[in-house]
Amino acid sequence: MINASIEKELKKNLKEIFGFDNFRGEQEKIINSIVSGKNTFVIMPTGAGKSLCYQLPATVLEGTAIVISPLIALMKNQVDQLMAFGINAQFLNSTLNKTEMNRVKNDVTNGVCKLLYIAPESLNKEDNLAFLKKAKISFVAVDEAHCISEWGHDFRPEYRKIREIIENIDKSLPIIALTATATPKVQLDIKKSLDMDDSELFKTSFNRANLYYEVRPKQNAKKQLIKFLNQHKAKSGIVYCLSRKKVAEIAELLVVNGYKALPYHAGLDSDVRMKNQDAFLNEDCDIVVATIAFGMGIDKPDVMFVVHYDAPKSLEGYYQETGRGGRDGLDGTCLMFYALDDITKLEKFNKDKN
Repeated sequence: MINASIEKELKKNLKEIFGFDNFRGEQEKIINSIVSGKNTFVIMPTGAGKSLCYQLPATVLEGTAIVISPLIALMKNQVDQLMAFGINAQFLNSTLNKTEMNRVKNDVTNGVCKLLYIAPESLNKEDNLAFLKKAKISFVAVDEAHCISEWGHDFRPEYRKIREIIENIDKSLPIIALTATATPKVQLDIKKSLDMDDSELFKTSFNRANLYYEVRPKQNAKKQLIKFLNQHKAKSGIVYCLSRKKVAEIAELLVVNGYKALPYHAGLDSDVRMKNQDAFLNEDCDIVVATIAFGMGIDKPDVMFVVHYDAPKSLEGYYQETGRGGRDGLDGTCLMFYALDDITKLEKFNKDKN
């Protein structure tokens, strides 16, 4: 049980800061768990309000909540949104110069910053660890926690060191791990890596009744795509492709056909990626053509369609990516073009990777 004054403040901030009259689903129980200082594991579908589960408690607890986040674009999106709500939120990453980094660290040290977004690689740096040891930290949120399992073995090994780093700062810090999808194996991997066997698990239904799923043979796919988009004129959407080359090709195709479309992939300069993401979020462009580098945690409620021009890399990935549609509760369409060639390419890619 949490005390009455904190409960009152939570409900007040829910309405006055975030604009909600009531909690959804398991949100209140999850928030009470983290406010009570318990380790908490959340598996909740995309669009169900996971971010609120750590953002709201951060506003009522003393000190700064550390949010371990995988992508610079995701950090920026969430910080921009929180600042617009009047919450002092900051991020520490490679896009900041030394003066900006010092300003962020001062805000944390002085207790002004309520949420600090940071990648595991930045968290592991000696100078960042040194200043965090001196700061008052309320709890640690591991956002997109499936990355521990999917990325942590080889691609980003710092993900496997998160528990060790947290213990280096303060062994008593409660952890909340959140993900939209996790197979039983990935769940076990997350719990083991974060040493969260004692955590309370909150798991909600993955059914998104407002999303319509369709699979079509990949024949004359470009023609099919344009025809599909003509049925969704002036609507926001994402088109996913497997390669950077295909992203550029499809983005150009859409522009030639009169669509406000922009590319997004890891090969673009970070300033260009950020600019294109902001254009999409601010409705200066309708369609982003992207690799899977785009969209994780991006909180745009009115994405009306998600197209997979190429086959997704995994079923979990497909669920994550299509889940970016229909966050406002309105109907959304998820279209996938299927070709045996794509599956063969993915199998070859996975074989080469291993």
